[in-house]
Amino acid sequence: MPIKKTYKIFVVDDESLFRKILYKTLQVNKKYEVIPISSGIECLKRLDENPDIISLDYRLPDIDGRKVLQEIMKKNNPPHVIIVSGQNDIDTAINLLKLGAYDYIVKGADTREKLSITIERVIDKIELKRENENLREAVSDRYCFRKLIKGSSKPLERVFSLMDKAIRTNINVSVYGETGTGKELVAKGIHYNSDRRNKPFVPVNISSIPETLVESELFGYEKGAFTGADTAKAGKIEVADGGTLLLDEIAEMNLNVQAKLLRVLQEREVSRIGSHKPFKFDVRLIIATHRNLKEEVDKGNFREDLYYRLLGLTIDLPPLRQRGNDVIVLAQYFIDDFCDENKMQRKHLSDDAINKLREYSFPGNVRELKALMELACVLTDDQLIDEDHINISPVNISKNLLSKEKTLHEYNEDIIRHFVDKYDNVREAASRLNVGKSTIYRYLKQQA
Repeated sequence: MPIKKTYKIFVVDDESLFRKILYKTLQVNKKYEVIPISSGIECLKRLDENPDIISLDYRLPDIDGRKVLQEIMKKNNPPHVIIVSGQNDIDTAINLLKLGAYDYIVKGADTREKLSITIERVIDKIELKRENENLREAVSDRYCFRKLIKGSSKPLERVFSLMDKAIRTNINVSVYGETGTGKELVAKGIHYNSDRRNKPFVPVNISSIPETLVESELFGYEKGAFTGADTAKAGKIEVADGGTLLLDEIAEMNLNVQAKLLRVLQEREVSRIGSHKPFKFDVRLIIATHRNLKEEVDKGNFREDLYYRLLGLTIDLPPLRQRGNDVIVLAQYFIDDFCDENKMQRKHLSDDAINKLREYSFPGNVRELKALMELACVLTDDQLIDEDHINISPVNISKNLLSKEKTLHEYNEDIIRHFVDKYDNVREAASRLNVGKSTIYRYLKQQA
């Protein structure tokens, strides 16, 4: 919703001279479309013209200004009404403000100036509201599932379906997936499409916080609670009040903090370290981990009672190697995004590059693909990204070796090709594999 270039203002007053003075005063501002109106009835008849602001004389001969105001307020999204009155009556002013008037101005020598200032304030309020609406729309659009998480594979469609179910309630959500699959993106997608979208989204990565600081980070602390606590600090739970708290890598939390977190979640209140004053909170909890929490419970690394308290709706994020053609869709998206960000010409993948990506298992998942595509954009000298520009390391190739079922002969071919490419020397490759050079040449000939 763009900011309006002009604002329609009704000036309603039965005194012809005063009406003309206000009209000429306001009409000077090119942002205003000023419409002079001489009666309350005419004003009500013309409400379908959707004025933004109405300057309304309180003493009208045909209908009381109070009644006009009441009728205006019945309209959906009513305009802002500024009462202009000859009466300096505080009780009247208070009653009119309670009915919905924006302001009450007493007629006098400075009426024009006061009215102009008040109208500017109203417009500032209107524009701020529209900017906030635009921001909310932009955020919602940005975090639309299909824009946030690229792809259309069946495993991903199931993720979208579960995310859609999650946003309809405040149920806890557990997001499981390998490193780099986009667990935080799923959490953001749920938050920004839920009723909590206008409240905070607070992510906490447990694995990135020193073990001794996790408790103070989550619960907060008062000044002097411990050495180094020079000022009070709200914990992440308190900061997230009304919104969503993401506890990423929850499996890394030690058992002592787990016990305290369980109590906090059961009571729905938290006390800062060094304080006995509890803070009631309302948060939507999303947890994420690359570990199997049930297995961690069985090993004694995670509390069973906390596990069931957190569980909620489970979303399993598929690794990239299970998402079929999403790999190519994502690759091109990352290429386009990098080129736009760096003001480069758009680039595209060659058929050989596409085949190379499809054959690779991506142990680093989406995060690894993004890094590979950004590097490929830098390595190529033209608009075509070829297989040579996709810098998959030998370590990753070895991890990729068993990602697909092949015949022994095909595995041998892959291994030989890997060592020949790595050392760029048939003799060295034969030495490393402890085979004769003729074996290498025979396989290379078969691949040619």
